[in-house]
Amino acid sequence: MTGKQRAALRKMANPLETIIYIGKEGITDSVVKEVYDALEARELIKGCVQQGAPMDARSALTILCEKTGAEPIQFIGRRFVLYRPSRENPRITIE
Repeated sequence: MTGKQRAALRKMANPLETIIYIGKEGITDSVVKEVYDALEARELIKGCVQQGAPMDARSALTILCEKTGAEPIQFIGRRFVLYRPSRENPRITIE
């Protein structure tokens, strides 16, 4: 993924609501399934690592990308953004 494509996705992710929260349990199988399903439905999602979590946003983003096959787009502070084209119904096109 090029820097220009990543910048376009960051721009699209800016107004999105945070839908994934990583809590004190860390990244469990249910969190991975939730992220996978959300990526299939939305393609671009925003997540947040809560204060009591055992990891930071960078490590959470890295782990989730490995487990779901997504691309890391951005992390700032406690928030992160992932992208993966939908396998069945791709809606976001990046050049």
